[in-house]
Amino acid sequence: MLHRLVDRILGLAPSEGPKPVVTRDIAVPMPDGARLYADRYRPPGDEPMPVVLIRSIYGRKGLFPDLVASVFARRGLQVVTQSVRGTFGSEGTLSAFHQEREDGLATVAWLRDQRWCDGRVAMAGASYLGHTAWAVAPYLDEPLEALCAAIVSSDVTDAFYPGGAFALGTWGPWGVLVAQQEKRTSPLQGKKTARAIRSSPVSELDIAATGERIPFLREVTARDVWSGINHREAIPDLKTPASLFTGWYDIFLQGQLDDFKALQAAGTQARITIGPWSHAEPSSIGPQLADQASWLRAHFGLESLADRQPVRLFLQNADRWLDFDQWPPAESVPTTLHLAPGGELSPEPGSTSDSFTYDPADPTPSIGGAVLSGKTKQQDNNALEARPDVLVYTGEPLEANLDVIGEITAVIHVDAEQADIFVRLCDVSPQGVSRNVTDGIVRLRPGQATAEVTLDPTAYRFGRGHRLRMQISGGAFPRFDRPTENPCPIEISHTSRIILPVFGS
Repeated sequence: MLHRLVDRILGLAPSEGPKPVVTRDIAVPMPDGARLYADRYRPPGDEPMPVVLIRSIYGRKGLFPDLVASVFARRGLQVVTQSVRGTFGSEGTLSAFHQEREDGLATVAWLRDQRWCDGRVAMAGASYLGHTAWAVAPYLDEPLEALCAAIVSSDVTDAFYPGGAFALGTWGPWGVLVAQQEKRTSPLQGKKTARAIRSSPVSELDIAATGERIPFLREVTARDVWSGINHREAIPDLKTPASLFTGWYDIFLQGQLDDFKALQAAGTQARITIGPWSHAEPSSIGPQLADQASWLRAHFGLESLADRQPVRLFLQNADRWLDFDQWPPAESVPTTLHLAPGGELSPEPGSTSDSFTYDPADPTPSIGGAVLSGKTKQQDNNALEARPDVLVYTGEPLEANLDVIGEITAVIHVDAEQADIFVRLCDVSPQGVSRNVTDGIVRLRPGQATAEVTLDPTAYRFGRGHRLRMQISGGAFPRFDRPTENPCPIEISHTSRIILPVFGS
C-alpha cells in the first residue's frame, strides 16, 4: 500500500512488484585497501541479475536513497547504492570530484565478480550521483549496459566558472553542505553560510561559514587546475546508450546539452528530456525516475524501448511537450534584435551608447534563474530593473505568439576596465510585469571590448501582446562573485545585439 502511494505521489505508473530484499553495509574493497560500503536492493530470489550502480556523496540510507532504489527494484531491477570515499561509513578521505573515476572503476569490476551479478552493470544518478556515473562510463573496457545521468554534465567545471565568473551562490552553499552533512550543526548554519557568502572574501568563505578549512572550497575558489574531472573529451569513445534528463532552470543545462550533441556526433544512442524544472525540483523527481527506469529496463531486455525522438522538451508558457531528432531544432531561425536609444529593443542597429556604474559595495543582486536554492526559475524583475546599475531595452508588443527554441547569444560592445557583463532575457506582460526567461554572464579580460555572452538555452513562448526585454548589468550577486573591488564605470554601445532562435518563422 505504501509503495502504491509513493508511485501515486511521484506520478509513476503503478508497480505490482514485490517488496525488495535489502542487504545492508556490504564492504567493497578498493585497490588501496579502503572499503567503500554499499546496500543492495533486489526483487526476491537468488538468481544472478544485472546491477544498477548508484554512487552517492549524500549517503545511502534515509528516505530519498531508499525511495530511488526501491522504485527501481520494484520494477525488476537489482540496485547497489554506494557511499563514495570518505562519506557515511566509507573509508578514506573525501576529495570531491577527483576520486570517482578510480573508485568507480574498481566498484564495477568488483560487482562483475559477485555471484549475484550476471556480469551486466548499468549506472544511474542525478547531480553528483550522475557525475560518478560519467566518471566511469567512458573508461571501461567492457562497456556499461546503460547510462542514466540527470541534472549534471560530463564536465562539471562548466558550472564552476560559467563565462569566467565564479558561481558563488551554487558552490559556496554546496561546499559547506557536504563538509557539514555528517556533523551536528546549528539550525542557523544556513543563515551563517548566507551571511558569509555576502560579507566575506571568497578565499575565506569556508572559515567564515564553518570555522574550518574546506578542501573543495579552497580548490575551487583558488581556480586550481581541476584535471581529471572533465569527461566530455572521452565521449567519442563512449559506446554506452545514454539517457539524459534536465530542466530549463538547471545549473548544468548548457553542459548537458553539450553532452547530448557530443553523443549524437559520436553515433552513440542517446536521448534527452528537458522539462520546466530547476535543479532537483521535487516535481521533477517522478519524471526523472520514470525516464531512468524505462531506459534501464529496456537495455536489460525487460521491456521495449519507448518509441520517441531523441529530444523531448517542454515549451514553457504553452504547456506543451515537443519532440525533435536533434538539438538545436533545425526549424529555429536566428533572429537579431539590437539595442536602440530610449531603451528600445529594435530590429535595426543603433549608433549611440548608454552607461552605468557597477559598485561592489552595493552589487547588482541576483533574482531567480538557474540557482541551486532559494527563489529559482522565473521571478518578478521590476524592482531589479529600476536600479541605476541595470540597463533595460524593451521591444514592441507582439502581434502573435513568438516561440523561442534553441541557443541564445548576445554580442555586447563594451568599454570598461574590469567588469562582468550579465545579460538577461525577460518576458514583459501586458500589465508590465517583467519575468526572467534566461540569462548568461561573461567576465571581461583586460582590454576586452566585445563580450559574446552565451545565455542558457530555452524553449519559451512569448504570448501575443507581451514584449521582449533585454537587461544588461555588471553582475548578479551572490549568484556570481563580485568582479572587482572598486566601482567600475561601464559603457554599452547600441551596436550590441541579441540573437534569438525563433521557431517556425
